[in-house]
Amino acid sequence: MKGYIDKLFNLENKVAAITGAGGHLCGEMAKGLARAGCKVVILDLRLEKAEKVAEEIESEGYPRPLALALDVTKKEEHESILAKILDEYKDLDIVINGAGINGPSPFFDISLEEWQSILDSQITGTFLGCQVYGKYLVNQGKGSIINISSASSGPPLSKAFTYSVAKAGIKNLTQNLGREWGTKGVRVNAIRPGFFPTEWNRKNFITPEREKAILGHTPMNRYGEPSELIGAILWLASDAASFVTGAEIEVDGGFSCMTI
Repeated sequence: MKGYIDKLFNLENKVAAITGAGGHLCGEMAKGLARAGCKVVILDLRLEKAEKVAEEIESEGYPRPLALALDVTKKEEHESILAKILDEYKDLDIVINGAGINGPSPFFDISLEEWQSILDSQITGTFLGCQVYGKYLVNQGKGSIINISSASSGPPLSKAFTYSVAKAGIKNLTQNLGREWGTKGVRVNAIRPGFFPTEWNRKNFITPEREKAILGHTPMNRYGEPSELIGAILWLASDAASFVTGAEIEVDGGFSCMTI
């Protein structure tokens, strides 16, 4: 049985690039892929955060990942990153577009600068990641792209106006590319996390009243742990999901199916 599972989900020596990998969720995804045998590329706007995740992976006994600074809003930086990945590893198989910021401003207080910065980091960064790395994958005729949607991709969550717009766009882009590249050997999917709060989320979004509402709408009645995203990531990255594309996979403790 173990041999069957190993073959079905085998990611040994696959090259995986993760944007936003210095962060709370994508850092854990990078660790999960490294533990599964991938050669991991840690990409983050803040190089020190990328280096920290790389050090943590190395401390577990895995090969030290390539850690690079990346502003996901700049196409030329993605192109430079791709060249460095190919120089180092000679290939690319898996891309996770996970970079992005949020903002808690009430609707009438959202500045154009805040609106644009969130959209740029989320939807523009995902678009450019799909365009640059996706072109390489399509030319190679193989690969898996995993975008990060959200429970806010629809219906939208309160207090996250711009973020919700961006996540809805990421879901739409994922479906578009799943259709466009269906015969190209490249699968494009998204995971839809529920509530996996960071310290920033707790400070800016989650009041006691809001926490009660969140957990009351989550059948499992708890928040998710970042490690609980890894099963979906490994599945979507592997040949076990060879007939899955254009999908948005919910990992949310039942939040999306809750009514009354």
